[in-house]
Amino acid sequence: MEGVMAIFSPMFRTALLALGVAGATVVPAQAPSLAMLDRLEKGSWQLRERGKDAVLQTVCLGDARRLIQVYHPRQGCSRYVIEDTPASVTVHYTCPGAGHGRTTIRSETNRLVQIDTQGIADGRPFSQAIEARRAGGC
Repeated sequence: MEGVMAIFSPMFRTALLALGVAGATVVPAQAPSLAMLDRLEKGSWQLRERGKDAVLQTVCLGDARRLIQVYHPRQGCSRYVIEDTPASVTVHYTCPGAGHGRTTIRSETNRLVQIDTQGIADGRPFSQAIEARRAGGC
């Protein structure tokens, strides 16, 4: 523990000792895995506004992380994972020059998810509830 405590400034070490956490174990943070998205079947997925029959778009999914940015399909966006559970993920993302969004994806099965997304795309607000369902192969 002495070696770990040595990396902190003297004032921070004093604060830790005062709080009684000198014996606490320092564990490096782990990046969220978004494993729920990895369990979704690859293939052709149809996205429909919840409660409507018309298909908004059809996407060929190899990586389901693409569903996070329905309104910002381009790359180069930064992401901050808010929630990462076995049944759902919530991610806030920012795309320089294009806008930002917050998306929650809830898995019902590995072939059906509910997507709630909102944000700003190209200067305009959006908010949409989407049902995404695997339709077959690509």
